[in-house]
Amino acid sequence: MQSLEPAAAPNSPGAPLVEVVDLRVRYGERWALDGLSFTIGAGEVVGLLGPNGAGKTTTLSVLATLREPTAGTALVAGHAVDRDPAAVRGAIGLVPQTVALYPTLTARENLRFFAHLLGLRSRAAADAIVQAFELAGLAERADDIVSTFSGGMQRRLNLACALLHTPRVLLLDEPTVGVDPQSRERIVAAVHAQTAAGTAVLYSTHYMEEAERLCDRVVLIDHGRTVAIGAPAALVRQNARVARLAVVTRRTLPPAWLAGVAGAHLLTDTRPDAGDGGNATHVAIDDLTVATQVLERAAALGGEVMEFHLHQPNLQDVFIDLTGRALRD
Repeated sequence: MQSLEPAAAPNSPGAPLVEVVDLRVRYGERWALDGLSFTIGAGEVVGLLGPNGAGKTTTLSVLATLREPTAGTALVAGHAVDRDPAAVRGAIGLVPQTVALYPTLTARENLRFFAHLLGLRSRAAADAIVQAFELAGLAERADDIVSTFSGGMQRRLNLACALLHTPRVLLLDEPTVGVDPQSRERIVAAVHAQTAAGTAVLYSTHYMEEAERLCDRVVLIDHGRTVAIGAPAALVRQNARVARLAVVTRRTLPPAWLAGVAGAHLLTDTRPDAGDGGNATHVAIDDLTVATQVLERAAALGGEVMEFHLHQPNLQDVFIDLTGRALRD
């Protein structure tokens, strides 16, 4: 397993708010989780990444006390999920992958119901509902039936319901699936606001760019095991990825066309590109400043640079490197 970060964020006071140690969950003969370990500190966003079937939703279910672990330890705000589930439920806000709202009720009625369920009464409930509408940006639609809402509106309301009681730990299972860019920005802003107040966030997502942007650390799991933990940028650096430059020229480049260009290495043989009648060549570059030299050389020897694409290494590269390209259905 690759691990690049301390167990808890440097600014986390005291013990982590989430501690998972050697967690195991069995479904029949299959181990959905097989020795999973990680922590989350106060004010930290930890991304939970992995292919389909890797164990992400099972992990969230255990932390939300919806499924008991077969073995291992899971603590939320100092409470064991299997020995003190009531205390755990009071400390968490859960946003499941499937929207958990009552579609025949209005937005206000949904919020009132969940506020009551979470133990909020009278003035506390009223204040929390006002803040929830502000967070979700739905004040003008407060008394509309939820089934008339767009997917993005429902996702925002779903998150607002989970935050009514100001939880210490927020569990998010793909909260931005299928939403419009504006709703995604609102959800991301809400998560940032929670961490600024000291909430620990576990954020499951398939969007690698979202994880890079939002998460302090990521936990990459596969087959129920932790395969890498660290800050996204650190994981990319550790996996020794280099930038790649694809160059399409009018004429075929000669075999030794890169000779003398330090920091540039041919990745593939030149091949015809049927799409534009040119020739595509792929080059690894050690430093972005080398790209200019590569393009100048390609233009001089290839007649003209018709097209080029620069790919800088990212979290998705790490994801594919560590979990493979095979489909997971």
